[in-house]
Amino acid sequence: MTPAPGSHLEATFFLDHDHASVRDFTQHVIAGASSPRERASLLFAAVRDQIWYDPYSVSEDPEHYRASHVLQAGRAYCVPKAVLLAAVLRAAGIPTRLGFADVRNHLQTDTLRAVMGGTDLFVYHGYCSVYIDGRWLKATPAFNVELCERFGVPPVEFEGQSDALMHAFTSDGTRHMEYVRDHGSFDDLPLGRILSALHQAYGPMVTAAAGPDDAFTPPATTGETTPEGSVDS
Repeated sequence: MTPAPGSHLEATFFLDHDHASVRDFTQHVIAGASSPRERASLLFAAVRDQIWYDPYSVSEDPEHYRASHVLQAGRAYCVPKAVLLAAVLRAAGIPTRLGFADVRNHLQTDTLRAVMGGTDLFVYHGYCSVYIDGRWLKATPAFNVELCERFGVPPVEFEGQSDALMHAFTSDGTRHMEYVRDHGSFDDLPLGRILSALHQAYGPMVTAAAGPDDAFTPPATTGETTPEGSVDS
């Protein structure tokens, strides 16, 4: 499918790349980049690492899902991070949609499993569908590189040539993420649908049950303790 001229490039309520802060961020990151592939790679890395992954920042306020707000907040869970990436990619002239999938996290902690009613299935994990060189590619900027390094999970890299999704295994071969169901792609954030699915799956969302830095089950160590945490969708 080839996008029509201007398709998947528009600013929307959530993908507000007409906001000055989003435009400035985009131009700063892509300065000197010579191709859509290079621009996409730079913007992916910037959103992945400059917006700290916070699984306990789920909100029902639509304003909290606008790209400009996510950029100002500096931390978010997977859905707002995908919104910001989609917005800056569009600002850079790269057609982008929002995509969502249910994923099973095999590194989920007991703490978060209890909060979620005993399940390790995360509904509506957010990613981006990016159009580069005649192909739609999937890319998820959820986990910042420092977090991945801390817990031995390879960071997701996006070079604009193939899909960049959550790794199925950690560096030592431990099972990590499993994609269970894809919900398709959207031109703007279907926030009502997402919040409805979260409530149906988990009931009232707990937003401060553990430290936001703790996204994975810590690796086993000797004579050392690490905080419990969770991986969100």
